[in-house]
Amino acid sequence: MRPAHLLFFGLFALGLGRLLTANSVALAVPLEQAHAAPSHTQPINTAEARPAQKQTANLADSLERAQQLSTRAAAYYQQGRYAAATELMLEVIELETSVLGPDHLEVANSLSNLALLYQEQGNYSEALPISDRALTIRAAHLDEDHPDIAFSMESLASIYKSLGNYETALILYRRSLAIYEQALGENNLGIATTLNNLASIYKRQGNYPAARVLYDRTLSIYETSLGADHPNVAIELNNLADLYRIQGDYDTALPLYERALTIRTSALGENHPDVATSLNNLGALQQVRGDYAAARLHYEQAIALQEKTLGQTHPNVANSLNNLGELYRLEGDYETALSLHERALEIWETALGPSHPDVATSLNNTAEAHRALESYDLAIALHERALIIRETTLSENHPAVAVSLSNLAGIYETQGDTSTAIVFYQRSLRIAEQTLGEAHPDTLTIANNLRALQASMPEAIDP
Repeated sequence: MRPAHLLFFGLFALGLGRLLTANSVALAVPLEQAHAAPSHTQPINTAEARPAQKQTANLADSLERAQQLSTRAAAYYQQGRYAAATELMLEVIELETSVLGPDHLEVANSLSNLALLYQEQGNYSEALPISDRALTIRAAHLDEDHPDIAFSMESLASIYKSLGNYETALILYRRSLAIYEQALGENNLGIATTLNNLASIYKRQGNYPAARVLYDRTLSIYETSLGADHPNVAIELNNLADLYRIQGDYDTALPLYERALTIRTSALGENHPDVATSLNNLGALQQVRGDYAAARLHYEQAIALQEKTLGQTHPNVANSLNNLGELYRLEGDYETALSLHERALEIWETALGPSHPDVATSLNNTAEAHRALESYDLAIALHERALIIRETTLSENHPAVAVSLSNLAGIYETQGDTSTAIVFYQRSLRIAEQTLGEAHPDTLTIANNLRALQASMPEAIDP
């Protein structure tokens, strides 16, 4: 069986503006994890000593020192102390390279661990070439259908996903899953993380039925193999809850989020970054249910914990700031909302680049704050930029595109350009009905907005 899984996570928030029943929906994508290395490859939580080559006492001492540092890095990783773990892994790689050479498989293992740590800190530009180098080293030594190749592909896919390149990530995840299923079987613990990660891509692409099938399958594997209170079970509970929330089934989502938070707090401690993720996601659900006081409390707890463990400029901090900003906007404190959204946008653009889907989310919500302050031209410009990013990175028929179109329609309606507003509402409604269903709260809101506008101008053309 493959070793225990390593975890990484990324958050995403989505704001839906001008609703008849509620002004915004804040969504947060849950924790997702990368596979631990199979076979001889050792992940960060390595428990076995690497085989020291009997060359000289000094060389053996160097490898032993590298193992000790790797073990300490593993402990820091489990504690969420990613920067400290990174420093140790850099030293590990330097020692291993000096003894084994730059193209040894053990160096590839450590490179994979270093890439994972950079991901945890939101430094994807550093993680990508390191992960690619690890794959190159493994490909030179191993058969193309070796499980270690699958692991390396999946690690690389996770970075592409974080960078918003979902098509490339999907290709790599599918190739990785095919190798694992052939080597391990369809219900082996070793493939659970791959199933989860593939599901996360389907979810981001709006393919919710396919995502749920894979999440359910992953949860079943984890509960059977690891027990009902394992942190990986919490990951899948969180992922399923997020999926139900996106589809508007809040009553089903709530107990799943709460169970995930209980497991994480018990298993990882109150000060772990994963606990902050659960707090943020629970706050997002409470917000859409209208419990603003509880949502604010959980967002503020999440931000404090994320800043303490990840630093003030991590993308996850931006996510929680964004969600808190949406809450203030809903409550009518537009200046505070704008300040929080602008800070979140700066963090996301710096960490992810100007064309990432999460940046589009931040642009959308910043635009909504400007619209609340009646800065309509600026709001339109930001929404148009968000729309272009979403159409390019997600597809023209993604639910997030419907959000942008609906928000633009609302601004045009406010400005009295009803004909343009109707065109945008109609396109938004078609996308929402196709991807979310006619009974989804967001679909109903868009339909109500369109219907109300058409009723105010009888000459409007029916959709």
